[in-house]
Amino acid sequence: MPLNKYSNFNLPTLESLSHSLKDGYEVKLATRNIEKAQQFAKKRPQFSSLIEPVQITDFTSKSTENPFINAVKGCDGIIHAASPLSYDVKDVEEELIKPAIHGVRVVLEAAVTEPRVKRIVLTSSFASVMDVSRGSGPGFTYTGADWNPLTYEEACEADAIIGYRGSKKYAELEAWNFIEKEKPQFDLVTFCPPMTFGPVVHPVDKVEELNLSNDMLWQVYSGVDPLPVARVSVWVDVRDLAKAHVQALVRPSAGNKRYVPSAPDKFSYALAAKIMKDHGLGDRIPDKLISKQDLNPIGYNLDHEAVTKELGVEFHSFEQCVVDSIRQFRAIQQGPL
Repeated sequence: MPLNKYSNFNLPTLESLSHSLKDGYEVKLATRNIEKAQQFAKKRPQFSSLIEPVQITDFTSKSTENPFINAVKGCDGIIHAASPLSYDVKDVEEELIKPAIHGVRVVLEAAVTEPRVKRIVLTSSFASVMDVSRGSGPGFTYTGADWNPLTYEEACEADAIIGYRGSKKYAELEAWNFIEKEKPQFDLVTFCPPMTFGPVVHPVDKVEELNLSNDMLWQVYSGVDPLPVARVSVWVDVRDLAKAHVQALVRPSAGNKRYVPSAPDKFSYALAAKIMKDHGLGDRIPDKLISKQDLNPIGYNLDHEAVTKELGVEFHSFEQCVVDSIRQFRAIQQGPL
């Protein structure tokens, strides 16, 4: 699929933008934080001619004009990763589920207005795949054919954590239903990643600004007692997830497929602590926190082989991810990137 220019929505997806720039693609970076988008571009002067920051105004109201229409003009493809994530809500349906669905819908509706758009790559979540009734495993593997069985009504009536799972499922379903009903000129690829760790490329001035999953690694490094509890043992390095997004955008064979990207190995925070100590990064971590029973985490698998075979992505190990991340986070603590 020929690709000259595409839109990349939301600053946390800048890792995929970095991969794209290295491949020579022109990118319209659509974001509500135009200053950070400009800061990202400024720090990469060799790619400045390829980056066009685009300001996105509020799109939460159905009565306002779709701000993504301008962002998609002249684009051949779209990577969309924006979705609300907050557990501090009073009304799950109104504050989590409906905004997530609407956020996907406006992008799809904007894409229809640009005939050049041939593919949309959407970041969903493993939350839209996981069936909690199956337990933690081991002994089985989730694939792109699996869906969270949570009903819309159950999600609306649940707490924020379960409601978030519902928001991811029904936002992704909105995209697939749109493709089926509207039959637009573009196809769709979705990714449903689990816990995502790894070095950041977006502007971060202090470690307090790290995203939730990376902040967990930083807490381990800082010697938090007790260690965080991992709800799942599957994970993916953000660099591999970003590469998968870009490859899904440009490989014709990826069209209308759903992936569950994950590294082959499992993770635990005790294992992260041991890795830090083994590499001279764990002086603050009490030895008592590293339980041997947590150093070989087990559980169900995700179909990582599909990502490797079909998109050519080889995954980082958890050890390399932890070492690279903590070294960078320590540098951030010492001064802005």
